Amino acid sequence: MLGAERKDTVTKRHFSPSLFKFLNDLEQNNEKAWWAENKDRYIEVIREPALEFINDFDAHIKKISPHFTADSRTVGGSLMRPYRDVRFSKDKTPYKTNVGIQFRHEAGKDIHAPGFYLHLEPRACFAGVGLWHPETAVTRRIRQAMNDDPAGWKKAAKGKAFTNTWSTTQDDDEMLKRVPKELDADHPYADDLRMKSFIAGSRLSQSMVTSNGFDVELARMFQKADNFTRFLCDAIGVAF
Repeated sequence: MLGAERKDTVTKRHFSPSLFKFLNDLEQNNEKAWWAENKDRYIEVIREPALEFINDFDAHIKKISPHFTADSRTVGGSLMRPYRDVRFSKDKTPYKTNVGIQFRHEAGKDIHAPGFYLHLEPRACFAGVGLWHPETAVTRRIRQAMNDDPAGWKKAAKGKAFTNTWSTTQDDDEMLKRVPKELDADHPYADDLRMKSFIAGSRLSQSMVTSNGFDVELARMFQKADNFTRFLCDAIGVAF
């Protein structure tokens, strides 16, 4: 019995500083020839640890909600591709200098739905929850829900347990200039009605990301956003 108890307390380290060393090197050598020479290194220090992290995180995400998935497939799963879409960008560097991991809602293939996100980048790691730039119909439903239920929105986004970890503050260019005319301009959270995205973020240190038990700590952070995520799910009519 004692052995079983000790086993339950064992934590794992998924990511090492070599992940950030690779991304720093990639930033200095963002070209196809360098990538070809270092792809095996990418697989060793980023892709395989990330897929193991995703696989282990499935149990954590299911405790928050059974409707979100941790998908460890190499293509189409939670680990985002390292290749940049340069078709409409002036920046033609071919590879992302960050690692993105997303835990999608099961309805996310059909509609814009809330999700959980992990962003790993040298000196710029963060976790995120919510919806980024949803389509117009979804945006209207969320704003209407906020407008009609200020107490519910307060519980979701203003409680101390949430704000001690998460911030919904957005840059001015990510906000409408005024509250939409069909909504209450005197609403107690009128500024939130101007949001274009319904997201919350929390900065992470590299030492935290590379520590033993980071998956457990990240799950605790996501758990503190459960009311926020639930409100968004209810607003657009998907299960939480």
